[in-house]
Amino acid sequence: MPTAIPGVARKAAFALTASAVLLTAACTGQSDSGATDDPSQDTTINFWHAWSAPNEVKAVKSLVAGFEHAHPNIHVNVVGNMTDDKINQALRAGGEKAPDVISSFTTNNVGKFCSSGALVDLNPFFEKSGIDPEKTFPKPMNEYTQFDGDRCTVPLLGDAYGLYYNKTAFEKAGIARPPRTWSEFEADARKLTIRQGNGYKQLGFMPDYHGWESTTEHYLGQFSPTYFDKNGKSNLAKDPAFEKGFTLQKKLVDELGGFERLERFRATLGDEWGPKHPFHTGQVAMQLDGEWRLGMAEEAKPGFEIGVAPLPVPDDQAGQYGKGYITGTIAGIAATSHKQNAAWELVKYMTTDTDAVVGFANDIHNVPSTLAALKSPKLKYDPRFKTFLDIAANPHSTTSPASVNGGVYLVTIQQFGYDYESGKATDLKAGLKKTAAQIDTDIAQAQ
Repeated sequence: MPTAIPGVARKAAFALTASAVLLTAACTGQSDSGATDDPSQDTTINFWHAWSAPNEVKAVKSLVAGFEHAHPNIHVNVVGNMTDDKINQALRAGGEKAPDVISSFTTNNVGKFCSSGALVDLNPFFEKSGIDPEKTFPKPMNEYTQFDGDRCTVPLLGDAYGLYYNKTAFEKAGIARPPRTWSEFEADARKLTIRQGNGYKQLGFMPDYHGWESTTEHYLGQFSPTYFDKNGKSNLAKDPAFEKGFTLQKKLVDELGGFERLERFRATLGDEWGPKHPFHTGQVAMQLDGEWRLGMAEEAKPGFEIGVAPLPVPDDQAGQYGKGYITGTIAGIAATSHKQNAAWELVKYMTTDTDAVVGFANDIHNVPSTLAALKSPKLKYDPRFKTFLDIAANPHSTTSPASVNGGVYLVTIQQFGYDYESGKATDLKAGLKKTAAQIDTDIAQAQ
């Protein structure tokens, strides 16, 4: 994921069409993986990615150089800064210049990638290589790279969400350690809030869903919800985790000043990606965010010591403290590619070779995406960064599941969150039921 803007924040939809499906079964007499090219022969493949910052582009080049050194017969043409739309168009069109391998920041679209056939199922390739994904990748990453038994993508580094806190503010408020349960978090957020006029001199936490990374899925991840039942229907109105999550957020909004006051204050604060982010400036004492925030916050030279911890958990799940929400970059092989075996060699190297994964993680400061890499002594990081490594490796950590229409269901849930926190919707149970029905309708129309 990029060091500036993480993939989960880039919600641009791929709008994949069914036209890609016919490409998946166009050949006969193929191996189990569906590929017929000989990767031992001299060949060139195209790799499209979305990284654009200079340090990221340099890191990708270094990663590919390591692959070419290990596979001197396979040459890689790297194309960077490719938008989701451009990648999608190329996956549909194919052709000599189209990508053989792609990487995307948008894990929410795995369901589209897999169900449309735009990317090939990688299960046969893993089996042929003797690699067990369940023993290779952290559980949430293993889950968000497949849909309906089709593993059309693979993790390529990840993001883990935790809690950043202002140690100086904590000391002044008499708080000895970061909160571990949501009830402790509520109490700390109140203690850390200093009102001033119609706003705040210091806000303990910005709970609004319009805030920085405080989306519904990031909150709900700490409640370990089940988004869909075994029949693929929305579980929003049935799993009590959702009601508890929405109730917790609304309580924070009300206790910290109310929606209108918080929104007025939020409008005065700096943007998420600049040095004037409200956590950097000390205007907000606690921040829900991903691993990239640590480097950005330190670069802003805050006038306080930054603390990092896992996000709190519900009081009745105190034993699972340490878990968090996980997402990340994904990689896959285009169904239009005629060099899928060679493409697999690149994908396999980038995503399962421990030294390659560790080196890439070190270069762009993201979370390694294999269990072995998470434990590698070659990892270089600020001691506080280990919090995110532990969250990624925690078996209780969660992610949001793939859907046939991508992240549409998450957008629908978020929209209800806006209505509920603002008071536009007042009946939580009825709202969850209505939102669940809308999700089911949207999915049925996409199938």
